[in-house]
This record gives sequence, structure tokens and C-alpha cells, in this order.
Amino acid sequence: MKIAITRLAGKEKTDAARCASSGYSCYSVHPLRSELRKDEIASFVEEAGRGNFDAIFFTSALPAKIIAPLLRKFPRIIAIGPQTAKELEKCAIPCEVLPGFYSRDFVPYLGEWIRGKRIGIPRADVPNPVLMDAITRAGGIPREFRCYRLIPTGEPLLLDDADAILFTSAMSFTRAVWAPRPGLLVMAIGEITAGAMRQKGMSPDIVGDGSLEGTLRALADYTERGKRREPHER
Repeated sequence: MKIAITRLAGKEKTDAARCASSGYSCYSVHPLRSELRKDEIASFVEEAGRGNFDAIFFTSALPAKIIAPLLRKFPRIIAIGPQTAKELEKCAIPCEVLPGFYSRDFVPYLGEWIRGKRIGIPRADVPNPVLMDAITRAGGIPREFRCYRLIPTGEPLLLDDADAILFTSAMSFTRAVWAPRPGLLVMAIGEITAGAMRQKGMSPDIVGDGSLEGTLRALADYTERGKRREPHER
């Protein structure tokens, strides 16, 4: 099975190996591109250098890749998943990794420690009021830096060779130019992406746990269930 995976250009480097380890092949399609906001990045790095954060929360791999080489002083560092953590580890920055793959896991993970703490969050220019409100309600002080923009490419996704498409974020679905077709499995990497799809009237065939590996496991389960049904359908 060949899977088309929505990625920012250049961010798909490990996808092929990770899919191959589960018995699938893949290629990338690009509904979005990134545009760095250099002034905002410089502001974040300056604030970190002054020790103005008690913790930094990297919500995806791209801001970690951009900012990690620029940090000279860093407080408690939390990454949202292993791919984000790998970008930090390349710069010898120790970090903790959330047990889940959603930003909503951040506040429960920190627990009472968060009270009164200043949390630096370098991220995309996409609102996340749920995270901001959760930190504030828990007594933390969120400081969000929108270090890059996500811009729709407007290019139709090339899906003729795909058996399945995996949308890796809500925005990658809502801003994609594509057309469903019979036989094409539609997958959401997690519940937030699936929710955005349902709001647009599309029910995904497969929903992952927020990670590529978890989505591939869900795909394998889906395929196995289909095989078990086949003898009864004949």
C-alpha cells in the first residue's frame, strides 16, 4: 500500500523508513508551506537568553529545528513527541517528551509545577486558545511566539498513485486542494484532525493517536478487520 502524507516540504525525511518498517511505502504531498518570521524568532531567542522562561514547550519539530541551534541558555524543555525531541537532541539540548501527542497533554504533564511559571512557546501562526487557556487556568504564564506562518500552496495534491492519504494536521486538511475518489482511504493522524474533517462533512476511515506510527498501527488493524470480514461477504 502506498500512502500520500501531507508534509511541509523538507519535513518528510524519516517518513519512508518509518512507513517501510510497518510494511508500507509513502510519498509526500504539500498543501502548506512555511514562511519564517525572523524578527519573532530573534525575539524568542533573546528572551530565552535572558532567562525569562521557566520552561519552553516545543509543539512540533519545525520550531525545534529552527530555534535549537540558536539557544545558548535553556530552562526546562518539553517536546511534544519523539521527532521533535530528535531535533533538540541534535543540538545536545536535553528535553522531556510528553507521554501523548497532543498539546492538551502539556498542562496535566506538568501538574502543580506549572503554577507561577513562565512558559515560552515558539510555534506556527495558528491560534491554539485551548492550550493558552489551560496554562492560564493552571496558574502558568504563557508567552507565545509565532515564529513562522503556514501558507496554503494552492497546488492540487497528486494522489493518482496513492492507495491512502494521511492528513497530518487539521490545517493540512482544511486548506488542501484535492478530490476524494472510490478506493482511496482517508486517514487522520489524530482526533483533532479527524474533528476538522468531520466538521467539513467527511468521516475519516482511520484515525491515529497523533503519531505516524500510531496511525500505521490503526491502518494495519483496519486492514486486518477487512480480511476477517471477507469470507463472510462472499
